[in-house]
Amino acid sequence: MKPLLKVISLYKNEEALLKGVLKNNRSAQRKLYELYAPKMLSVCRYYIKDLQHAEEVMLNGFFKVFQNVNKFKKEGSFEGWIRKIMMREAISYLRSQKKIEFVTENIEIENEYVNNIHSTMEVAQIQHCIDSLPDGYKIVFVMYAIEGYKHSEISKLLKISEGTSKSQLFKARKLLQKKVNELNKVGYVAKGI
Repeated sequence: MKPLLKVISLYKNEEALLKGVLKNNRSAQRKLYELYAPKMLSVCRYYIKDLQHAEEVMLNGFFKVFQNVNKFKKEGSFEGWIRKIMMREAISYLRSQKKIEFVTENIEIENEYVNNIHSTMEVAQIQHCIDSLPDGYKIVFVMYAIEGYKHSEISKLLKISEGTSKSQLFKARKLLQKKVNELNKVGYVAKGI
């Protein structure tokens, strides 16, 4: 009996694709772009509110990917390597627009943050709440909560202190919680609850 599914090793295909990209093969570059563009647009969109600007940043990121693919050392996933390029491109874009401001006021930060948000919000509503954060809060929140960076890594990438990173995250969470709670109240009122 023949197997129903043909198992294709993604690693071998990706490796062959990378070899083509290294040789500046346009077809391989297009395939690589088509494979990763949707995910990378999401990464850029996390940081940049305007979709057109996020697309522009993604395209610039892919240009850097193609220029520097020979620097990929195969020490981690290729997708992770591309994500890091996209994240840095997004931050560079925001810096060039002078949109990043990190408020550095001393506040007491709770060691353990308890998420007491209970919501049935749609993804678009959550993204809107994140987009409404000040850029400094938003960048640190996305890097920490979505991308999984540690405060030490964030502080090096953004050239801020770890305390500033922690403060920005704390403020972002508080503001997001407030916005979500407000939206939930409006939703309950609209539903007649």
